[in-house]
Amino acid sequence: MKRLSIMLGAAALTLGLATPAAMADPEHGGYGQATLTGFASLPAETFVPGSEPSGSAIGAGPFNGIAAPFAGQPVQGFSGIVNRHDGTFDVLSDNGYGAKANSADFLLRVHRIRPDVTTGKVEVVGGFNLTDPDHRVPFPLTRADRTLTGADFDVESIVRSFDGTYWIGDEFGPWLLHFAPSGRLLQAPIALDGVKAPENPYLNGGQPNIRSSKGFEGMARSVDGRHLYPLLEGTVDGDTPGDLRLYDFDVRKGQYTGDRWTYRLDSPSNSIGDAITVDRHRFLIIERDNNQGDAAAFKRIYLADTRDRDGDGVMDKTLVADLLTLANPKGLGGFGQTFRFPFQTIEDVALLDDRTLAVVNDNNFPFSSGRTPGKADNDEFITVRLSHRLHADPRAFL
Repeated sequence: MKRLSIMLGAAALTLGLATPAAMADPEHGGYGQATLTGFASLPAETFVPGSEPSGSAIGAGPFNGIAAPFAGQPVQGFSGIVNRHDGTFDVLSDNGYGAKANSADFLLRVHRIRPDVTTGKVEVVGGFNLTDPDHRVPFPLTRADRTLTGADFDVESIVRSFDGTYWIGDEFGPWLLHFAPSGRLLQAPIALDGVKAPENPYLNGGQPNIRSSKGFEGMARSVDGRHLYPLLEGTVDGDTPGDLRLYDFDVRKGQYTGDRWTYRLDSPSNSIGDAITVDRHRFLIIERDNNQGDAAAFKRIYLADTRDRDGDGVMDKTLVADLLTLANPKGLGGFGQTFRFPFQTIEDVALLDDRTLAVVNDNNFPFSSGRTPGKADNDEFITVRLSHRLHADPRAFL
């Protein structure tokens, strides 16, 4: 079987032969239409072998033709991705079924997948649950065995440090969570001073200042590995509507630096889906509306720059890919000449080379039906070639 890494190597070779026009910096003139170069799909009804039942609190359904509860743990809700550079990717499942109250029997997990764009299939090759056997979490957990569930945390973003450990961003605190490669929590959840979600156990009668499911949706790792840049999905009370805070966390010191930038949504009703580093100043950020299917109108990837060259107080934004109008000259996936990625939640982006991105949807199993009305969405893995190079720091690919 040909592996994705083979395809990516060929893409990198093509990159080296790029014409001078393709090497030009397009940030001031804008990028052209991006192109779909790979498509693979994981069926919606995919479950972890030998796992516990799940979905007992979501109702009987059916939901998009699927009855609940489920005999096993669904492989779904991909809300963060890590490129392992061997043809496989780590993908993070979020809190389960969209709310703290209905996700107590959903075990938080990182899955390992192998997409094969030559066959159009995604293989699940392993994974691990997130656990707290050392009692790092100071508040009560759902399970006595301290396996973490969707009623404990809403995990939405993930990066892999150079030492092999994982940092995960949560929305219920919002918290930063640090895990060993096995999924064992290494230290107490790290709070964000001055920001609390409705699910935060330390409100102590106070009012939250950020809405539910609006915590750390995206998180990038600095190119030298010394900093994390977690990005809130929602606006903090008192900030300009549609302005999102991007923070700087020093990994070695274990604390926030106090530096902060502002990412401004095109519309206050939009949300971000993911954020990854391109270099010291630039990030790729998914911005989306809350619609799906034919109603989906805004699913974009921006190149955002902290240097604020126009002096308006927010990060500069350059559109690099409109995921609703990707060129598809080869008709990949059985779709037409223009490919749409019309999902409600698109929450995963990874750099494959200087012009190629991997993008994956969060299928909100079994609730979303963006591809076919009335049918639960699959997890779709696509590769997208940009019209120009990013000129990324080489360390961004590590």
